[in-house]
Amino acid sequence: MAELIVALDLASRAEAKRLVERLGDETDFYKIGYQLFYGGDGLALGRELMAAGKRVFFDLKLLDIPNTISHGVAAIAGTGATMLTVHAYPQAMRAAAEAAAGSGLTLLGVSVLTSMDTADLAAAHYDLAPRDLVRLRAMDAMKAGMGGLVCAPAEVDAARAATRAGFAIVTPGIRPAGADSGDQKRAASPSAAIAKGATHLVVGRPITAAPDPKAAAKAIRAEMLGR
Repeated sequence: MAELIVALDLASRAEAKRLVERLGDETDFYKIGYQLFYGGDGLALGRELMAAGKRVFFDLKLLDIPNTISHGVAAIAGTGATMLTVHAYPQAMRAAAEAAAGSGLTLLGVSVLTSMDTADLAAAHYDLAPRDLVRLRAMDAMKAGMGGLVCAPAEVDAARAATRAGFAIVTPGIRPAGADSGDQKRAASPSAAIAKGATHLVVGRPITAAPDPKAAAKAIRAEMLGR
């Protein structure tokens, strides 16, 4: 069964803690990205959440020389985090996988950002459509020893076909029916992403910006279960 991850894309540790309290037992899995990690004491919050029995996904999208990647991954693995993102470049992923070996950290390769379409890839000098690039990066992630891939819902089936059973397919860009897609160009509903083979759905604004975040999370979970 696919799991729900709530994206704590908020400005401060205090704001994130209030949201976690409001959500209560509706979810126990949280993503901490750039904004909170760098500007809101997100590392400390992550440790606090883990101490309370929650799971934490640090979405840091690491990309650097192998030595720097290795030290960064080892440091995050030492926190007890559940997931960490690395840009899906083979050299970076190999270094990350070696550094995380023997830990409980699941490494995710970031394939193509959900805000990008074919024109955006062409502007970045990629002569591939998103689906084709996701498929290739899924294969590279498998070869590098990664635990999963991050991709848009539209490419989940392509990533799934290129990978083994048990390989995590994590999808941001999840928007329930009637929700504003914002800056997401390749978004989809929870049920559509799961039908294609997603194992984890990352949801931010449809929950965090809702008048009643717990009710919003509950509704999304219900759709994930086909209710």
